[in-house]
Amino acid sequence: MVAPFAFELLAEDPASAARAGRFHTPHGSFETPVFMPVGTRGAMKGVTAAELRETGAEIVLANAYHLMQRPGEEVVEALGGLHRFMGWAGPLLTDSGGFQVWSLAHRARLDPEGVTFRSEVDGAEVRLTPERAVEVQERLGADVVMPLDHCIQYPASREDVARAVETTVGWARRSVAARRRADQALFPIVQGGVFTDLRVACAQALVELGAPGYAVGGVSVGEPREEGLAALSAANAELPRDRPRYVMGVGTPRDFLDAVAAGADMMDCVLPTRNARHHAALTREGTLRLRNAQWARDPRPLDAECRCFTCRTHSRGYLRHLATVGEFLGPALLTIHNLTFMMDLCREARAALREGRFGAFRAATLTRLGEAEHFGPRGGNADGPGDRG
Repeated sequence: MVAPFAFELLAEDPASAARAGRFHTPHGSFETPVFMPVGTRGAMKGVTAAELRETGAEIVLANAYHLMQRPGEEVVEALGGLHRFMGWAGPLLTDSGGFQVWSLAHRARLDPEGVTFRSEVDGAEVRLTPERAVEVQERLGADVVMPLDHCIQYPASREDVARAVETTVGWARRSVAARRRADQALFPIVQGGVFTDLRVACAQALVELGAPGYAVGGVSVGEPREEGLAALSAANAELPRDRPRYVMGVGTPRDFLDAVAAGADMMDCVLPTRNARHHAALTREGTLRLRNAQWARDPRPLDAECRCFTCRTHSRGYLRHLATVGEFLGPALLTIHNLTFMMDLCREARAALREGRFGAFRAATLTRLGEAEHFGPRGGNADGPGDRG
């Protein structure tokens, strides 16, 4: 019998830190490396849970900071918990609101005990402490939960980053002490900015907590790509080999493959769904901007190799029509496609890892994509006020 939060390591790439695995939760298991779609407020904009499942999604992310404001964690709990509330039977992860310390810095006031936000909903004060963040997420009922952490702005001085690391480690310890539910896995978050030695120190301190998994935060916040990857690699190298590693807020196809090569198992980002709402489609040949007149009479699907409903049913010309007349069906169809694209990228990466050809797969995919986008403030894990980009 498999333990509720066991991680199985299924394959490792000899030429990089990439690996394939399987993580078990009370609501089922999921394969890694995995991309997690972001349903900030308990919903994927314009897409039902059934349609989301059809894309190949296995685990979905929601944001506790936003849900505690509307409708309130007590409402979600009274309606059967977050799984029932949003009609999603598979694994769920909730972020604590630590990212909003970064993205809503103009509305946030940090102190040693926690953080106070000025709500973007009604202007009221919203108080989060490590203990309160755990309480909210326990009432929401996700499988994987995140502690409150200090995601610091970039650029920041070494002294400020070191203080953020100290705060993050202290809050992680308080979060572990506050836990009451054994059916939730809390993943401490490694911070440290672009300072690799601070990343190492933070990871080593958090490993002492013996958590079922770990996260790396504070990347893709505007730092140079190589510095972000170096920080990520330094953190991952210190984390246990037999636990999943979640890199927060990373999600262009290039960033996904780079993070996998650096040892990441789980990633999330609003980029695929936000791109869809701006009529941009991810394809194996790069990004298509559907508002462009060149697609007006194009009978082809977005991606000839894509299995999604949108590509099986509709042409580029039709999708451009929806974009130009403002029909909401357009973003909904593009959301289905973009998420399917990311799920297929995950599936293909896992197959390449199992077959010992990840390096060749990654190189060929990146060459074909020809994508210039990489680590930077474009995505995030809260698709709404206070998200990234």
